[in-house]
Amino acid sequence: LMVTIAIVAILASVALPSYTQYVVRGKLLEGKSSLLAMRTKMELYFQDNRSYVGACVAGTTAALPAALKHFSIECPAADLTATTYVVKVDGVGGDLTGLTMTIDQANVRRTVSVPAGWTLPVAPAAPCWIAKKSGEC
Repeated sequence: LMVTIAIVAILASVALPSYTQYVVRGKLLEGKSSLLAMRTKMELYFQDNRSYVGACVAGTTAALPAALKHFSIECPAADLTATTYVVKVDGVGGDLTGLTMTIDQANVRRTVSVPAGWTLPVAPAAPCWIAKKSGEC
């Protein structure tokens, strides 16, 4: 019985961290897909208006999504000009607090900040969205 308990404990100590990392990677997809969707909306808005100014407002083709489960999304008015924009998502709650990812009009994807214990991708060699806590993109 003790041997069985020891084996189960060893398997659990290996499986639980792997499962936790798997869940976090799944949560990251919500932020990434939201940024890509907003990029498409921003380009549609630009085609209609020849400017990004005024985008991200309710009632426009580039309106922000109503709510995300693991992220908050915004496009700061200070970053909206006639020819440029930046849309960003910030992690909300638990293991994503402190994570910020952005995308701009040139389709440059950046991980601006990461939660404590994560490794930030080395810039400028890695203008990308983080995929794992180790800093991999």
